Amino acid sequence: MGVSKTELDFNFNEDQMRLKISALERELGKISLGGGKKRIDKLHEQGKLSARERIDLLLDPNTNRIEIGAIAGYAMYEEHGGCPAGGVVIVIGYVSGKQCIVVANDATVKAGAWFPITGKKNLRAQEIAIENKLPIIYLVDSAGVYLPMQDEIFPDKEHFGRIFRNNAVMSSMGIVQIAAVMGSCVAGGAYLPIMSDESLIVNKTGTIFLAGSYLVKAAIGEDIDNETLGGAKTHTEISGVCDYNVENDQECLKTIRDLMDKMGHHEKAGFDRKEPIAPKVDPKKMYGILPADRNKSYDMKELIRCLVDDSDFTEYKPAYGKSIICAYARIDGWSVGIVANQREVVKNAKGEMQFGGVIYSDSADKAARFIMNCNQKNIPLVFLQDVTGFMVGSKSEHGGIIKDGAKMVNAQANSVVPKFTIVIGNSYGAGNYAMCGKAYDPRLIVGWPTAEIAVMGGAAAAKVLLQIEVATLKARGEEITPEREKELFDSIKNRYDKQISPYYAASRLWIDAIIDPIETRKVISMGIEMANHKKAEKAYNVGVIQT
Repeated sequence: MGVSKTELDFNFNEDQMRLKISALERELGKISLGGGKKRIDKLHEQGKLSARERIDLLLDPNTNRIEIGAIAGYAMYEEHGGCPAGGVVIVIGYVSGKQCIVVANDATVKAGAWFPITGKKNLRAQEIAIENKLPIIYLVDSAGVYLPMQDEIFPDKEHFGRIFRNNAVMSSMGIVQIAAVMGSCVAGGAYLPIMSDESLIVNKTGTIFLAGSYLVKAAIGEDIDNETLGGAKTHTEISGVCDYNVENDQECLKTIRDLMDKMGHHEKAGFDRKEPIAPKVDPKKMYGILPADRNKSYDMKELIRCLVDDSDFTEYKPAYGKSIICAYARIDGWSVGIVANQREVVKNAKGEMQFGGVIYSDSADKAARFIMNCNQKNIPLVFLQDVTGFMVGSKSEHGGIIKDGAKMVNAQANSVVPKFTIVIGNSYGAGNYAMCGKAYDPRLIVGWPTAEIAVMGGAAAAKVLLQIEVATLKARGEEITPEREKELFDSIKNRYDKQISPYYAASRLWIDAIIDPIETRKVISMGIEMANHKKAEKAYNVGVIQT
């Protein structure tokens, strides 16, 4: 008996997804080396651990973790030698059983200096801590601002100084902050340890000062070495800047674990959790369900069955607004409300219609009501994005698609329950906004290797841009042959395709990570657990909505 076309398609989809995952793992392997093995070896010669080694030693062994922004800085700053992972490693994990976020400067990347993306990534870590009242641990080893790009990192609202503003705000909110100075901590960065609740400094390798010995000599003529100026003994016995003088990295990290072990608990947000049940459908089947050809349809419900506990969910208004699926379910025991785009071909009164991830008026209306219900019931929201945008054309415009889309955006934007966004496939145009893109404050937003984020798809955008380019060239008197037109189209599409890649999005922190699809349950579960640290600060109110 031969293999069916459905099985062949499944196997092809699975192969393509596995190739993308393998490529992702290769890139992450390179990124994990930071500035390279030679620089890691040099740290070891100095008696120091690398940023990732420090995090591994700090976190509880054999527990889940999520790395935030591993792809940050990818293919950026190449004229400056690159900036792997943005020069800082950020992980959500567990220390002495307490969930927290760890920020570790990577001294193998330009001595831990801050590039523009480094600042953005650090601010993202603090944003996560603030939104979720999550303890934050800083492992400091940085030469400060990368001077050749100081104009892009120093003075603006979302630049370097915002870090210390956030230190103060988090302290007032009661968010635990622990800073360990495990290398250089200079200039403005020197404020971070003293603005944290408790600080540690490693003897002989940790130093804190506003200006190093060379600058002090140049400024005021004083001869002094860095250790006497701002070493561990100085800052724990004379200045009182630091609270603990530790002998090495290992003792430093053990002391942090001891401090976290004694930390008390706070009131929770009250999200419901039961004993987790694994999906009945193997999550790895997601590899074959999602078509390699994004123009082909599939049933999002099949993917949902791979993600939710016991592969069981209760669909809200299943016969209405079918281009969006709304459903109650559990993920790793947590109660969730799922809002997902549907790309299945379905039949209606006029024959077959392919949704293709388009949002129609009825589906927007349904999703808005469902989002309101989840806020009413204190249920976190999970958005599964594979959206090409809202339906266009006279019928949709006359039917008020803009009004219905605005209703969905309003309901989603004002949500007080936490939101988590998984970009599975397309994330185009206003669909990105309605389905809780980065601009709408998801607690975490991640993409599969198949994600694309842009105003529109590559082929459609290239056609529009080609028309503009051709018109411009013709106006200059250039004759456009079919061959020249194809050359222009290919050039434009290749450039655009690069910009809609998930790596392009992740390098700029439009998404927090690119993940293997089978990690989706873990990301959502750990995300809700961290969100459960903080109750909503206001009641749910959507303001004015046109009906």
